[in-house]
Amino acid sequence: MPYIILTDASLAFGHVPLLDHADFQLDAGERVALIGRNGTGKSSLLAALAGCGGLDDGKLWLQPGLRIGYVPQEPPFAAGQTVFEAVVAGMGEVSRLLGEYHTVSHALGEAGADEDELLQRMHTLQTELEARQAWSFEAQAERVIQRFSLDAERLVGTLSGGQKKRLALAQALAVSPDLLLLDEPTNHLDVAAIEWLEEMLLHSTMTLVLITHDRRFLERVATRIVELDRGRLLSCPGSFAEYQARKEAMLHDEALANARFDKFLAQEEVWIRQGIKARRTRNEGRVLRLERLRRERQARRERQGKVELTLDAGDRSGKLVAALEGVGKRFADKCVVRDFSCRVQRGDKIGIIGPNGAGKTTLLRLILGELAPDTGRVIVGTKVQVAYFDQFRSQLDEQATLIDIISPGSDFVEIGNQKKHVISYLGDFLFAPQRARSLVSSLSGGERNRLLLARLFARPANVLVLDEPTNDLDIETLELLEELLQDYPGTLFLVSHDRAFLDNVVTQTIAAEGDGIWREYAGGYQDWADHQATRQRDEVPAMGGLRSRDTQTAATRAGDGSRKVVTRSAAGGRLTWKEAQELAALPDRIAGLEAEQKRIGERLADPALYQSPPQEAQSLAVRLHAIDEELLALLERWEALEG
Repeated sequence: MPYIILTDASLAFGHVPLLDHADFQLDAGERVALIGRNGTGKSSLLAALAGCGGLDDGKLWLQPGLRIGYVPQEPPFAAGQTVFEAVVAGMGEVSRLLGEYHTVSHALGEAGADEDELLQRMHTLQTELEARQAWSFEAQAERVIQRFSLDAERLVGTLSGGQKKRLALAQALAVSPDLLLLDEPTNHLDVAAIEWLEEMLLHSTMTLVLITHDRRFLERVATRIVELDRGRLLSCPGSFAEYQARKEAMLHDEALANARFDKFLAQEEVWIRQGIKARRTRNEGRVLRLERLRRERQARRERQGKVELTLDAGDRSGKLVAALEGVGKRFADKCVVRDFSCRVQRGDKIGIIGPNGAGKTTLLRLILGELAPDTGRVIVGTKVQVAYFDQFRSQLDEQATLIDIISPGSDFVEIGNQKKHVISYLGDFLFAPQRARSLVSSLSGGERNRLLLARLFARPANVLVLDEPTNDLDIETLELLEELLQDYPGTLFLVSHDRAFLDNVVTQTIAAEGDGIWREYAGGYQDWADHQATRQRDEVPAMGGLRSRDTQTAATRAGDGSRKVVTRSAAGGRLTWKEAQELAALPDRIAGLEAEQKRIGERLADPALYQSPPQEAQSLAVRLHAIDEELLALLERWEALEG
């Protein structure tokens, strides 16, 4: 039996229809990811499913007795509540009854209280609470608070962004929901919390609808992808990768159909404008058809264009951007950075990863010379121009217009010695001309991030500091931002918990390892994770402990051959002639495989491939997987031979 049936739903914001006679059905056990461009109405749809927002038209049916847990993008909490009170508050009527029960219980001990009346009221409340199984809910609240590592007595107003997100999840799970609705659940969570949430959702029996732009999270969790595109809901069973292939084919077919329609309409427009003789013999049915075609063309909603990202790197900085020698920093009794040394060169793309509260912002300020170290020395290079992307959007004035944010006091912005009108520049970031004078307060979370990027890129900078730039950005904009940063000639510092984004952008990683210790690693997040798994694999047998799931996965991927390689490298012997020849041949072998990998990727991205029998696409996918495995083995062998 379905949990939700949405029929002929319509919802508009101003003149823009967010839902245009859309239909949707959710069955028990599904894990549905709702995706789409920023501002298309995903959060509004999720709120409507949760009963927190209405539809303009259409019908929403929910299975009777369905328990729903809902985590909005920005959960509303009273700052003066304790964590326990906030979790219990999510239980609706049960929360009210529990609150009254505890109030009556406290009043019994006060002098002058009417004990008989209070005892009678307590008995009535207790009967109602037992009928609703409220005591089990209260125990469940305590369990989820413990599971999310929260302090039940701590005030909500003192929590960080990540802790508030965990609190919202705890509140939603406390009622043991049949259906869980999550709006951007990974925002403000660190990588460890995201991976924990992945595992929890994968092993849960709950039905799930979530909005997320974290591609790795999406790939692991979702069993069906539903895209909200121009008011329509397009469903694609299977993984995100399967959806991407189908979407390419759908857009191609849509473009062909629109082109045929426009050509036919143009021919009819030519016919209607023919001379007097033609008008006398005009077919009235053909005239009516032309009028219908005009109405259809006028009603067609074109797909929104892509964000146009350009970045002015300004004047080149010196070759050395920063050097740290034995740097240490403490705040009261907490050591944030302990004896850390590194050199940052022009053009480095550095990812900084670590749990919330590890001191990532402190480390960045030390590197850029904005914060003096307690011990050690910091050398900042010459001609350094820094631009910041702030995850809290504190640079945005809620009452300012979009134009004021981008170019206060001027109608033009200058990028790379070229002037551009501010309205045209905002259009590059998908802000329509009529919205250029809207207030910042009217923007969605994703639109605010796009505006912050537009403001950032309107100023020259040879050092970019991006603090969680991926929050709320849609997948297409994320991919375009990745391409821009890959080609950026300046120096980049990226703080992010988006694992795919880190892997696609950074060339080296600085990771927090606890107790103020930071270490540098080559590569992105996955390279660091593999290194950690390998280190744990090597340490665990000596400790006589059990391997974790991640460690076992890494050990299986590496295989017995890699263990032999590590043993030989540790021996420190010289290479034989045969090994030297093998090492010399490795770069060409890797280049050949990468070229083949690129050709297969281009072929798989071609929509024409999916018009033919599926055997070719399947064999290409198998070969692509084999190349990945072979490249990994060759890179491990190269590292071992050079070690």
